Amino acid sequence: MSKKYLITGGAGFIGSHLAEALSVDNKVIILDNLRSGYKKNLDGIKHDFVEGSVENRRLLEDVSQGVDCIFHLAALISVPESLEKPFETVSINVDGTLNVLEAAKKNKVRKVIFASSAAVYGDDPAMPKVETMLPAPLSPYAVTKLDGEYYCSIYSGNNWVETSVLRFFNVFGARQDPASKYAAAIPIFINQALQGKAINVFGDGEQTRDFVYVKDVINALTWLLDKGNSEVYNISGEGIISINELAFMINKMCKNESPVVYLPERPGDIKHSAASIDKLKETGFKIKYLREDSITETYKYYKENIRG
Repeated sequence: MSKKYLITGGAGFIGSHLAEALSVDNKVIILDNLRSGYKKNLDGIKHDFVEGSVENRRLLEDVSQGVDCIFHLAALISVPESLEKPFETVSINVDGTLNVLEAAKKNKVRKVIFASSAAVYGDDPAMPKVETMLPAPLSPYAVTKLDGEYYCSIYSGNNWVETSVLRFFNVFGARQDPASKYAAAIPIFINQALQGKAINVFGDGEQTRDFVYVKDVINALTWLLDKGNSEVYNISGEGIISINELAFMINKMCKNESPVVYLPERPGDIKHSAASIDKLKETGFKIKYLREDSITETYKYYKENIRG
């Protein structure tokens, strides 16, 4: 049976992939202020677009009427920018999340699925990260994501609206904007290598990540529609890779012989990040995409859509 879904931040990288997956058999409404999203990400995807911010409570109440689930992805997403603009970060990420939850409560939306972040773990050296670890956020962005998780717990705990929280770890894939100052490593490296430019690495390159393909993230988000309890779950890839190893792999893939250039570390960046997804697996979820195959598919996309 066809259902109606609202995606906040649906014109963004992950949101547009989610819209694409959900729109096949359902009605999809996208709310996005285009702060970091792009309408072109939605080309060919069936949807109703509403331009606006989650800071607008009345607008949220209007667009969420008759909705079965709200996927709340809208956020100020940059750690460095959150350090520069803490008040704006709180307004978008905390007030916006409360507005989503209140709209869901008022309109009797069945469920809210909230996009959180690995940033809530901070730089705790314990690996892998598990959901029971004590949070140690290092930036306003991370604090606001943790706030959102707690508000989701409050709303579900009071039986106002069911919620599930998914903590994203290093998502990559097509439609990420490599031209952005704060884009993820994979699209930036691919774009630089395809243009024969040096690959720029922040820090010494020995920081490690467990990158997860966007299609696995979308599968996890839709899985939680019916399988997830009102709890927090990690979503990551399986197996870590250093930024230096990643740069070498992409250089080779793109047949680029330019050097790797090392730049100063960025404030708020975490040295090592790897997660356990055992809790999500216990619900029956499985990762479907191998890392190298996923990076190859991402490379093919950027080869056809190279950006200067």
